[in-house]
Amino acid sequence: MLQFLDRKLSNNSSSSPDQPLPEFSSSGGGTGIYKPPVRAPVHPKRPPSLEIRPHPLRETQVGRFLRKIVCVDNANGPQLWAGSECGVRVWDLKNDIYSAGVEEEGEVRYRESDEVAGATLCVVGDGGNGVVWSGHKDGRIRCWKMMDFFGDNARGKMNDEGFHEMFSWQAHRGPVMSMVVSAYGDIWSGSDGGAIKIWPWEAIEKSLSLTVGERHMAALLVERSYIDLRSQVTLNGACSNIFTSDVRYMLSDHVGAKVWSASYQSFAVWDARTRELIKVFNIDGQIENMSSDSLMEEKAQNSVNFFQRSRNAILGAADAVRRAAAKGASGDDNRRIEALVATVDGMIWTGCANGLLLQWDGNGNRLREFQYHSYPVQSLCTLGSRIWVGYMSGILQVLDLNGDLLGEWVAHNNPVIDLAVGASYVFSLANHGGIRGWSITSPGPLDNILRSELAGKDFLYTRLENLKILTGTWNVGQGRATSDSLISWLGSAAADIDIIVVGLQEVEMGAGFLAVSAAKETMGLEGSSAGQWWLDMIGKTLDERSTFSRVGSRQLAGLLISVWVRNNIRGHVGDVDVAAVPCGLGRAIGNKGAVGLRMRVYDRVMCFVNCHFAAHLEAVNRRNADFDHVYRTMIFSRPSNLLNAAAGMMLPLFLCCLLAFSMYLLLLVYGSRLPLVLSVAAGVSSAIQMLRYTNAMGINPVEGMPELSEADMVIFLGDFNYRLDGISYDEARDFVSQRCFDWLRERDQLRAEMVAGNVFQGMREAVIKFPPTYKFEKHQPGLAGYDSGEKKRIPAWCDRILYRDSRSASVSTCCLDCPIVSSALQYEACMDVTDSDHKPVRCIFNAEVARVDESVRRQEFGEIIRSNQKIKRLLQELSKVPEAIVSTNNIILQNQDTSILRITNKCKKDRALFEISCEGLATIKEDGQASDHRPRGSFGFPRWLQVNPASGIIEANNIAEISIRHEEYQTLEEFVDGVPQNFWCEDARDKEVILALEVRGNCTTESKCHRIRVRYSITGKLTPMNRKSNNSNPVQSNLLHRSDFQRITGSFDVVDHLRNLHTTDAD
Repeated sequence: MLQFLDRKLSNNSSSSPDQPLPEFSSSGGGTGIYKPPVRAPVHPKRPPSLEIRPHPLRETQVGRFLRKIVCVDNANGPQLWAGSECGVRVWDLKNDIYSAGVEEEGEVRYRESDEVAGATLCVVGDGGNGVVWSGHKDGRIRCWKMMDFFGDNARGKMNDEGFHEMFSWQAHRGPVMSMVVSAYGDIWSGSDGGAIKIWPWEAIEKSLSLTVGERHMAALLVERSYIDLRSQVTLNGACSNIFTSDVRYMLSDHVGAKVWSASYQSFAVWDARTRELIKVFNIDGQIENMSSDSLMEEKAQNSVNFFQRSRNAILGAADAVRRAAAKGASGDDNRRIEALVATVDGMIWTGCANGLLLQWDGNGNRLREFQYHSYPVQSLCTLGSRIWVGYMSGILQVLDLNGDLLGEWVAHNNPVIDLAVGASYVFSLANHGGIRGWSITSPGPLDNILRSELAGKDFLYTRLENLKILTGTWNVGQGRATSDSLISWLGSAAADIDIIVVGLQEVEMGAGFLAVSAAKETMGLEGSSAGQWWLDMIGKTLDERSTFSRVGSRQLAGLLISVWVRNNIRGHVGDVDVAAVPCGLGRAIGNKGAVGLRMRVYDRVMCFVNCHFAAHLEAVNRRNADFDHVYRTMIFSRPSNLLNAAAGMMLPLFLCCLLAFSMYLLLLVYGSRLPLVLSVAAGVSSAIQMLRYTNAMGINPVEGMPELSEADMVIFLGDFNYRLDGISYDEARDFVSQRCFDWLRERDQLRAEMVAGNVFQGMREAVIKFPPTYKFEKHQPGLAGYDSGEKKRIPAWCDRILYRDSRSASVSTCCLDCPIVSSALQYEACMDVTDSDHKPVRCIFNAEVARVDESVRRQEFGEIIRSNQKIKRLLQELSKVPEAIVSTNNIILQNQDTSILRITNKCKKDRALFEISCEGLATIKEDGQASDHRPRGSFGFPRWLQVNPASGIIEANNIAEISIRHEEYQTLEEFVDGVPQNFWCEDARDKEVILALEVRGNCTTESKCHRIRVRYSITGKLTPMNRKSNNSNPVQSNLLHRSDFQRITGSFDVVDHLRNLHTTDAD
């Protein structure tokens, strides 16, 4: 805060020692795609978010990316667990959610596991037993004990010392792609090739009960207890080919006691109690027998036949890629299943790759479909009467249970790959690894209050940084520079520079090189030996590694851009992306065009674009069109599925381009037919560019806006080729020799076009005070070196550097509303360098950058939540739980009895949502007392008890009836290595469970809990269920009376109460 205020005072009271140069600004800026992106302390178009893990730099996450998240609640409070490529990570949501966190990263304090061999693909929480299960790429399932953040000096171990798994076992030969805990406490896991295995609760319970010294036995005990559903179905003779597709998703439907498994195009529904297959159907809801033919069709989703696609040889290849791109946008592959979720009303929702949302009933009947976007759905979650949908575009959407849209906003600038609910927040995980928390009430009245309060405290969490940026452009004319030339151009100016951007043109040219370059581009390859020579020489000049580090580069034919950063700020620079846009010969060949590099610096986006536009004096409109094409179509994100999208097409394309090169060699001997050769390469290259553009546009978070428009700062540099109009060669030479640059600037084509708003709209350039940089005789020093040959090209300022920062008409000082304010300190040409017909040009910028201190902002966020009276009143109102009563608190069942439990919603206007779980199972001893109540996995029911429905909605002034039924289950099977080995009678003693009936409002994590004791009597002794505590103080029996309301924060509270409950004989 003091730094921010001091900087503002110093800006108002004194001038900087580096005085900015006067600038010329182009017209046409400030509107449309040329308007700087809107920035603010709190984003104006979305609810305020809680940054659990701010967007990490991609380069720091290699091998550590987060892929799944889950919220789990137990006696230690709510915890957020994440599965990464190297293990798991956990955050304490009870105590640390508003904490200062990790100073450097701005992240909430966390603990991270020791590294494991296989990446985590799925994570499931079990609050009842205080464990988290994770499935991994190496086929193992690992068990982790939930953290006690205040025990064993855990607070001192945050972020540094890893924790160990409890035990693990080899679950599948292939990766564990999906996993759930069923309504009966069993673990179900899915893998590739249709493999589904069940790990019975009985084996898991034994493993969890072993001591630390016996843990080596736990893995073996569970590993050999599995039930192989695929082999069971085959043995039963039904649907022997049911699954050969990967089981990518699984869902536990607790309402109907079912388990859903899904591949990309089909579903299977299983009975969670009997483990029998109920139904198999496809994404259209049609029941399938999954014959071999249909399975092969599903697995070959987008195959391409080589001979069909290449029938027209070279020119036909380009058309084939266009067809492949079109097919990828509308084929079956885009209807694939991407996410599943079960809602409280018993419905199942699935999201598809084409943006379609499908609603199914619990029996697998397709009911309705909704489509709000064409972007692929990536994640789903639910709480109460709301459904959250995360899209590939970064959009987060909120629906009600009818599918009506309640609100949406851009949550991240990356795909939202997972969602989780806990601690009154919905947490969204972005593909880049960032995690944000959104209030479960959003969108709602709380958002505007919180946004206003948080924005008013921006001075507390604003931090200002200062950067010096050296940019240099040089058309090297296919030559190579001396060491002295590079020192004169770059080395001499790099002393106090933080970022160095170098753009070269004509590194290498020639029709043969252009054809090969186009061929390499089709394969995602780039670069050349000449380009590498320049990178090595510049790196040597800048003392690479010791002082500077090269963060990225991109070459397109003769165009090359590269960026170096000083080592002391390397940790704040990342997310480096590159791009290329050809503009030559039908927008396909790289003899003209642009290469770009985008990166994040102090969490702000900077883009650098090196251009080479159309030549010749009269080609002004072509140059303007080149800029427009580059600005609108430059796509930095290079989708990882590019090669997959053109499955089978890359090889024929590459061969066609090599054939084009062979034609070049042949025609070079027999005649000059180079336009034909280059047109072949152009056709192929344009097809690839279209494919890249098609795929990238699908993930652009701001629809219709160029990616350059979303940058906080953009610098264009290069040989723009604009000339001087209305002046002869001799006149130009005279004005240059007299250094009358003011008059020459009036003849500058670029300046005239910028005034007219035809090009570089909204950009700035320092006033030129150096001689024209084109065209010179090589190795001719001084101004006498201007072209004196036959053509006598008129001198011109072809080589230029322009920029745009965050300033707008309303804001011009550096703050979170205007995060980058820049100015040019030096703008000059190195006239002593004679290695090319162009002179190198450089410009030094001073950039002031405003960033958010996420740790401080998070603390202020929490302080507002805790202290603002208006927010507290709103939260209290929103968290109200409707009044509800139950018909009984005690139920006695005998063999296959059914009892009806009635829940009455006494509220006159609000719906009540209920959910029933089993919080403890005990055996009744001979003396009528119950043993300790122990929860099954995820508070699942015992197999002899059926509760239907286990959750639902009760309208105002209405009654819900719940069937509590005993199911015959007198034998248990023990499986060893998937084969049933033993059968024995189930324990014949009476059983007792405690059902927890949680009632909550439409959208709140607050609940009220009723406890119902259900006793199953095998012996026929109907022992009264009275209770008294250990201290002999009687607890009044509530047999057949309405239970008292008890407020709880989660199911774990009941476990504490159960420890004090004991069964005794009736007085």
